[in-house]
Amino acid sequence: MFKSVLVANRGEIACRVFRTAQRMGIRTIAVYSEADADALHVRAADEAVLIGPAPARESYLDGAKVLAAAKATGAEAIHPGYGFLSENADFAEAVAAAGLIWIGPDPASIRAMGLKDAAKELMIQAGVPVTPGYQGADQSQETLTAEAARIGYPVLIKAVAGGGGKGMKRVDDPADFAAGLASARREAAAAFGDDRVLIERYITRPRHIEVQVFGDRHGEVVHLYERDCSLQRRHQKVIEEAPAPGMSEAVRAAVTDAAIKAAKAVNYVGAGTIEFIADASDGLKADGVWFMEMNTRLQVEHPVTESVTGVDLVEWQFRVAAGEPLPLKQDQIRLNGWAMEARLYAEDPATGFLPSIGRLDHFVMPEGIRVDTGVEQGGEVSQFYDPMIAKLIVHDDTREAAAARLAEAAGEVEVWPVKTNAGFLKRCLDHPRFVAGDVDTGFIAAEETTLLVSGPSSNARIAALNLIADRHDLSPQRGEYLSPWSSDADSAAVGFRLNGPSRALFQAQINGEKVAGSVLTNGSGDFSWKIEADGRTVVSRADEDRIVVGDGVSLGYAGGLSGVEGVIFEQGDAWSVTTASNERGPGEGSASDGSLRAPMPGKIVATPVKAGDLVAKGQPVVVLEAMKMEHALTAPFDGVVESVASVGDQVVEAAVLAVVKAPD
Repeated sequence: MFKSVLVANRGEIACRVFRTAQRMGIRTIAVYSEADADALHVRAADEAVLIGPAPARESYLDGAKVLAAAKATGAEAIHPGYGFLSENADFAEAVAAAGLIWIGPDPASIRAMGLKDAAKELMIQAGVPVTPGYQGADQSQETLTAEAARIGYPVLIKAVAGGGGKGMKRVDDPADFAAGLASARREAAAAFGDDRVLIERYITRPRHIEVQVFGDRHGEVVHLYERDCSLQRRHQKVIEEAPAPGMSEAVRAAVTDAAIKAAKAVNYVGAGTIEFIADASDGLKADGVWFMEMNTRLQVEHPVTESVTGVDLVEWQFRVAAGEPLPLKQDQIRLNGWAMEARLYAEDPATGFLPSIGRLDHFVMPEGIRVDTGVEQGGEVSQFYDPMIAKLIVHDDTREAAAARLAEAAGEVEVWPVKTNAGFLKRCLDHPRFVAGDVDTGFIAAEETTLLVSGPSSNARIAALNLIADRHDLSPQRGEYLSPWSSDADSAAVGFRLNGPSRALFQAQINGEKVAGSVLTNGSGDFSWKIEADGRTVVSRADEDRIVVGDGVSLGYAGGLSGVEGVIFEQGDAWSVTTASNERGPGEGSASDGSLRAPMPGKIVATPVKAGDLVAKGQPVVVLEAMKMEHALTAPFDGVVESVASVGDQVVEAAVLAVVKAPD
């Protein structure tokens, strides 16, 4: 076994690999960009090397700099993690040529499966069923348009070199094909340096099922059962689980056999995933599952497989790379219980899931479950990298128990001021369809109205009033608040009544919405009070840093964060609380004044409309490229485009990119 390993990656996966390496007594080496100088993965390693500026192409994607760091530190092996250089065959060859151990498949295997069109042709030859489509060399728009018509709409345009949902566009109408193709090509070129695409028939009720495979250099290939990754948004996985719900032994045998056949067709060594698309319109059937692609690396969702098999996949990677045989034979690998993983993203569901960046002033993860993360309180979510900040992983005896446990965990997430999808994850996990296993890749789009919330609940509004009352000491001990001659700038008014309990009227602002309330004294002289709000009277109390609402719902808050009085954390959602303010934060107010503001720094890559054009509510106006993805900013209402930024502009956060004027 080698004695040192350099992880050519960052964040969560680097920390994950380091944990196993350190348990095995292997010295760990991190590389980092200037933006990651204070990152968790840098401190988690035994040694760390700066390899360049923040942009990935100048640091994490620069193979020569990574190899120089390995040479300088005496690293014996390189683990690529996922993303960045993990599926770069040229880099794998360079590692071997430098006399280092590459912890991954052979370059020939990476190349064979790296381009989706060639991989599909190879699978056809190997007898693995593939999705109907076009993967030809002719990339002219005329040919692609004709092939899409031949396949039949809806179709899926996919980057040949793609992955992670980048360069992938669904097109339902022939009239939208040209725009979808252009967008897919732009994303593909930006992410992979290759704008070629293939076209597949879009399965109307698809399930995404994948099989974890592992091979060694002694000719052995095994599978570690399947995972279901059907809960997706914009073709990116949100919640993964193992095993797949509704999987019969017959279908499992067909899928795992096909996965083994696919891996053997490329003489696969190491950890890999064979991804399949299944038609879920009438349950899972052996003849309704088709090969989609192979990921020649460790997957983000590998912890669910580890949970149900008891296997440390990173340790297996180390042992296979060192020339050892697989630790277990196929008949020794058993399924145990059910595991689920939720991806916690720094993004705001209220703004169409646009990424959220900035400092993590408050970062609290649930206890009692596995949490894989590469950030911590005081750290920062950068504009330069993927917005995933943590993975929440649970394991239980049944699917129902696992879902309930993960939903509870998502509700315990507390992050501020960076926005997250924690509340959205909880609502997905609590949804009756998900609990029943009735999921497909269109689940989130179909159930969007129930998965998104418009604002804080009544309990959160009352908690906001309680927070303001507590922080401004609106209690029986504050006699001046209860005097008819006293007032306070933080309260709307102070009431005094001769024949009843005194009443202090005041306002809180939660999530930008003003909420009026009053504190009723009871004359007891203690620190409790009654708060009137939303037509309710609730006896509340402050308990250290936790607000306890009278009906038993507990909502946490932290004061002094990013210029707010406090923050209410409600089942994964976070709401800012202040006394009263009419100021708008960056990017807010678009729906009322028609200004479309940049939610983060980025580059304008498309403007589907021009000044003077009529637009309908929801119509794309500007396309911003940031955090490795394209984000469309849409018209907030029907109107006329008054102004719009230019393609190629580099913009800062909160910059006005376009203005839509309501008709007179």
